[in-house]
Amino acid sequence: MSSGAGDQGGVSGDPAQPGPADVEAPTAPSHEAPRDESGDPSVTEKRRERIPAWLEFPLLIVGAFLVAFLVKTFLVQAFYIPSGSMEDTLQVGDRVLVNKVVYHLRPIERGDVIVFDGTGSFVTGDVVEPDVGPLQAILRGLGEIVGLAPPRDTDFIKRVIGVGGDRVVCCDADGRITVNGVPLDEEAYLYRKNPPSKQPFDVVVPEGKLWVMGDHRSASADSRAHMGEPGGGFVPVDRVIGRAFAVVWPPGQAQILEIPATFEQPELAALGPAIPGGVPAWPAL
Repeated sequence: MSSGAGDQGGVSGDPAQPGPADVEAPTAPSHEAPRDESGDPSVTEKRRERIPAWLEFPLLIVGAFLVAFLVKTFLVQAFYIPSGSMEDTLQVGDRVLVNKVVYHLRPIERGDVIVFDGTGSFVTGDVVEPDVGPLQAILRGLGEIVGLAPPRDTDFIKRVIGVGGDRVVCCDADGRITVNGVPLDEEAYLYRKNPPSKQPFDVVVPEGKLWVMGDHRSASADSRAHMGEPGGGFVPVDRVIGRAFAVVWPPGQAQILEIPATFEQPELAALGPAIPGGVPAWPAL
């Protein structure tokens, strides 16, 4: 009997009843990244994150100007030369690069060509900025970044002749400017044999100030032209924007602006500045 019962339970014609082991368990939702045809999920993710083509170019332009703005503000700025006061070293229309960092690393030296804010020294009284619209202000700012815009009315470029404590005199018996009693040989950079100065002067530069002159002496309204004004013609060191170190435009005028050899005379450093109290340490010439 038992064998019959066993045979009946194994009849192949009866539909099989699923057992617990045969029931398929529900699958949990997959969090795996969708795959592209190659099967690599990262490819699909990159496609989702790609910047639209129409946005890439404007972002590139904005990024480039942002970098240029940061460089111009903190490192190097291009300046346009609007006048002939520094001829023949600098010509009208030249673009020069100005290092804004160098004077945080070393002091200003005689012979440096500097750009400075003349407010309070070369420009007296209230400075009134021109009233311009937002678009003009933006265009001017962009022009200043690349040196296309003319400088502001308070910006000047001159050569440093004397630093704090120096006694600067025009002129000795041979018509030369002297610094601390040492004559300067300026023939290498003065404009077309201009005399060093037709205007006599004898000054001791206060500490923290500079005596500056243009290389085109007969066409430069420099420290000499401002001796009778409140600042005495001296430029405060803290008004210096930076050192002009290279001409980059036009290509035919490109050059590095070195300190002339006459300022490297060891006698200048050996004699030192005026004695304490501002009394000249050298006899009047």
